[in-house]
Amino acid sequence: MSANCGIGSVAPTLCALMGIPAPIASTAEALREVVLEAGRSFGGGDAEKCLVFAPDAMGCHLAGVRPDLFASVASVAPLRLSLRSVVPPKTPVCFASMFSGMEPSQHGIRKYEKPVLKCDTLFDALARNGKSVAVVSVRDCSIDVIFRGRSVDFFTEEYDPQVTERAVSLMEDGRHDFILAYHQEYDDVMHGSTPFSEAALRAAENHVEGFLRLSLAVDRCWGAFNRAVLFAPDHGAHVDERTGLGSHGDDIPEDMDVFHFWGFGPGSFRG
Repeated sequence: MSANCGIGSVAPTLCALMGIPAPIASTAEALREVVLEAGRSFGGGDAEKCLVFAPDAMGCHLAGVRPDLFASVASVAPLRLSLRSVVPPKTPVCFASMFSGMEPSQHGIRKYEKPVLKCDTLFDALARNGKSVAVVSVRDCSIDVIFRGRSVDFFTEEYDPQVTERAVSLMEDGRHDFILAYHQEYDDVMHGSTPFSEAALRAAENHVEGFLRLSLAVDRCWGAFNRAVLFAPDHGAHVDERTGLGSHGDDIPEDMDVFHFWGFGPGSFRG
């Protein structure tokens, strides 16, 4: 495992795969296992297209109850790494760190709030280096709000199915080099029930099905390019003893431990 195994490593790792410098002031290190595996897949070249799928709250806590969900993810993104979230494991705090490479004390979001980030991020780094970026997310979610004001194409959708449809259509269009797609149903449902309720687990299944569909579109639409896919949840969840409902935000394994899954495909038309 890399020396730095927090979710902040996602931003510098993606930059390394795409052959560009990490965000300014990023303190996290690129994940060595990912860079090496991508290098083998791409024959030493860079990723030309990248899809990041961010399902809210799908942490390692699900592995003991529904290991089949992660097995399905691994069928298309087989490189699995165990990472830790950030404290507090709240959605805007987590995604700010994941896509800046910075700790909460550096990027400034330290609780559940959604200001527009002023620090340099992955999206700034991509745009600076000529990459076309699309962020597809649910209306008013953290990702839809905190990364505004950048040279990024934002697509705000009503809910997860529309996010998936939009991301597929963007891949078919072919204009973007990097697409981030965010889903939130599992987080929504488990907060109103428990992380292991029938409805919550069905929502988790929906996320996996969405990721598999998007991965198929990656191969179909971007098959000529060196391409990477990443399944990247922000945090996990637990049952709050006071309310009996699903929650997150504590420095405990259920909330902090996540699996990230990476997959790579070499371009099919290489001279």
